[in-house]
Amino acid sequence: MSEKIDTRKSIRKTIQMTPAEATAFLQNTPNLSLATLDREGYPHLVAMSFAVDDHGDILMTSFGRAQKVVNLRRDPKTAVMVEHGVDYDQLKGVMIRGRATIVEEFAAVLDAIALVSGKMARLAGRPTVDGRVPVSESYRSQAAKRVVIRIHPEKWASWDHAKIAQAAR
Repeated sequence: MSEKIDTRKSIRKTIQMTPAEATAFLQNTPNLSLATLDREGYPHLVAMSFAVDDHGDILMTSFGRAQKVVNLRRDPKTAVMVEHGVDYDQLKGVMIRGRATIVEEFAAVLDAIALVSGKMARLAGRPTVDGRVPVSESYRSQAAKRVVIRIHPEKWASWDHAKIAQAAR
């Protein structure tokens, strides 16, 4: 009697990134796609700059009255995705599902702005101090109208198709 092999599971396991690889991938990617649900249940998808904090949560800021924030206040379930690559054997990405918390405290908003701006500066080759940059006067003046979107990952998936070729060697 022959055993049936689930090739989807074996390929899925082959291409999955380790948690360290997925974290490094996120830390070196400037933007993600944020999905929320509107009041009719349709996906609302936007590009956002983001950072990963020391607890592994995804942080970004937005104006408090933005549609994505309105959607998350109503239903905190969300998903984010980052993907790179053109050819199939170069595709690499991370998808995270979780629940968002909206944080309105001024100090938390300033800290998130400094963290996200610091990540963007690092990726652009500009200097940072402890991964942050000083918050500009422009952002400081907007901070009272902004909120932090904090997403605590509950489930994630990742893929690195370059691992298929590596496994075949």
